[in-house]
Amino acid sequence: MSKTIKVALAGAGAFGIKHLDGIKNIDGVEVVSLVSRELDKTREVAARYGIGHVTTDLADSLALAEVDAVILCTPTQMHAEQSIACLKAGKHVQVEIPLADSLKEAEAVVALARQSGRVAMCGHTRRFNPSHQYVHQQIEAGKFNIQQMDVQTYFFRRTNMNALGQPRSWTDHLLWHHAAHTVDLFAYQAGSAIVQANAVQGPIHPQLGIAMDMSIQLKAANGAICTLSLSFNNDGPLGTFFRYIGDTATYIARYDDLFTGKDEKIDVSKVAVSMNGIELQDREFFAAIREGREPNSSVAQVLPCYQVLDQLERQLR
Repeated sequence: MSKTIKVALAGAGAFGIKHLDGIKNIDGVEVVSLVSRELDKTREVAARYGIGHVTTDLADSLALAEVDAVILCTPTQMHAEQSIACLKAGKHVQVEIPLADSLKEAEAVVALARQSGRVAMCGHTRRFNPSHQYVHQQIEAGKFNIQQMDVQTYFFRRTNMNALGQPRSWTDHLLWHHAAHTVDLFAYQAGSAIVQANAVQGPIHPQLGIAMDMSIQLKAANGAICTLSLSFNNDGPLGTFFRYIGDTATYIARYDDLFTGKDEKIDVSKVAVSMNGIELQDREFFAAIREGREPNSSVAQVLPCYQVLDQLERQLR
């Protein structure tokens, strides 16, 4: 495909904006349709980014013959159903993490993606962040092997707010959203399937209806282990912090910054063409469409993550 890839983006909230900002830096791609729940706000965003078509119904965008691909930044509970709708409409699709909030739905997306011949990718951004790419390159070069990953995913949340501090219509989830990042990254970096997984969780919040604290232990077939702590109760530094403990080094990843175990900063600015993980994720999606290949973080590649999440959810019940 040499022509401009024309894209519909669904979900004009915090992550939708991040994708729009990233796509501005990618040649040969144009967002031609914007879908979101509130028409007036969607029109405002569309005007800011020069997007001609605006709607509150994804079906309107899928009906546009010019649309080649769709990026879904919608509430978690809609991801699987909308991914299936995109594939049935003959569109390539990238859905933000998580692929689904149940294993059955994740499997349905993967099955249809295989039948459709379209590129179907899930936004497991950690695979693309330059800090984690640097570690992955060290592993692939045979210079580093993970013995243990220690990960903290911490937020302070009492109401349903997005990353821009705006109210949203759905409830976030520590297991099916935030843990998905680390479960997938651990198996990806270890280069080995997860064979053991355990979880405990704290009390259920009376209004939000979700656990606000969770602890997860993972073991890969090659012996590497991972400990993941998650909280919506942490009134302190927010975000996800990764410590890679290996046979030759220790690395600490804080967002797109990487440090040695002695807190010496490592330059990762030349790892990829951008320091923006979302942009790099989008670049992979569009490159896979042009080259007719499976992308890194395809729905098939990330399915084992959701198999582990399903196992953990059954434990927690």
